[in-house]
Amino acid sequence: MNILVLSAGTRNKVIQFFKKELGDNGRVIATDCSNLAPAVYDADKFILVNRITAPGYMDRVFEICREEKVDAVLSLIDPELSMIAERKDDFLAMGVTPIISDSKLVDMSFNKYEMAQEFDRQGFTTAKCFLSVEDFKTAQNAGEVNYPVFVKPVCGSASIHINKVNSDKELEGLFAMYDDLMIQEFMHGQEYGADVYIDMISGKCASIFIKKKIKMRAGETDKSVSVHIPELFEQIKTFVEAEGFRGIIDIDIFEQDCKFYFSEINPRFGGGYPHAYACGVNVPAQIINNLNGIENEVRIGDYKDGIVMMKYNEIMIRDMNGTELVP
Repeated sequence: MNILVLSAGTRNKVIQFFKKELGDNGRVIATDCSNLAPAVYDADKFILVNRITAPGYMDRVFEICREEKVDAVLSLIDPELSMIAERKDDFLAMGVTPIISDSKLVDMSFNKYEMAQEFDRQGFTTAKCFLSVEDFKTAQNAGEVNYPVFVKPVCGSASIHINKVNSDKELEGLFAMYDDLMIQEFMHGQEYGADVYIDMISGKCASIFIKKKIKMRAGETDKSVSVHIPELFEQIKTFVEAEGFRGIIDIDIFEQDCKFYFSEINPRFGGGYPHAYACGVNVPAQIINNLNGIENEVRIGDYKDGIVMMKYNEIMIRDMNGTELVP
């Protein structure tokens, strides 16, 4: 079995996990647009590719799938997920399984306003969101919301251009400078992350790992501790199965005023997934089971409380003398 990981970047752990679970029964092929992406050197094979915005990029991905006899493909960056989901049928036609939800769900996940609206439609509490200053001020005058608020792009990732705003002047200034912004009620409560696997055969939620976030860095979990919250397990299971998500997804949730607020969904491995793996929530093994036609048993919350993850910096040294460096 050969698994293709696109845009591997610095996600060394994900590559290592797949290699460990495959053992001698397959290979991990990694791509990136830079030969200075450390994760690619943990793969069995590295293929340098153009940026995902380059003409013919997806044609090259399909070519790699044929050349390397790839069985499954996944990406670790947000902009590429929609590209894979849109071509899901083309991958399947050539015998390659994309580890991704359907295109409609992927696109909705990346539109933070649409995702919030869907949470609300399905009866799950979420922060109030507004697409215009006027709508926000109407709600503010009605006593429904007040400063501070978050201002963020409707579509975006890695906490890029997210601002905590405390006044009309700041708010109006941001909306004058940038397009496609949204205003979100500020959440001051405890943040949680959930690594969720929905079986690609049965559609059942097979595993959920919840971590209490202690510290964040660049939109990713830097320090966290494993916790069990039965009420949240049930809410997550109900939502993801009703929506029809498949494969691995990452959910951000806040607890405020004794309520859980669903915030965002990322339809990929989250940056804090290594915490779940270390606690025994083995998503690569679940993926491999599905690729082998095996339905995973449901093991929600099958891990210990109080296991802490602490990220730290590591370096990789390689002799690349004579190799053109592609940053």
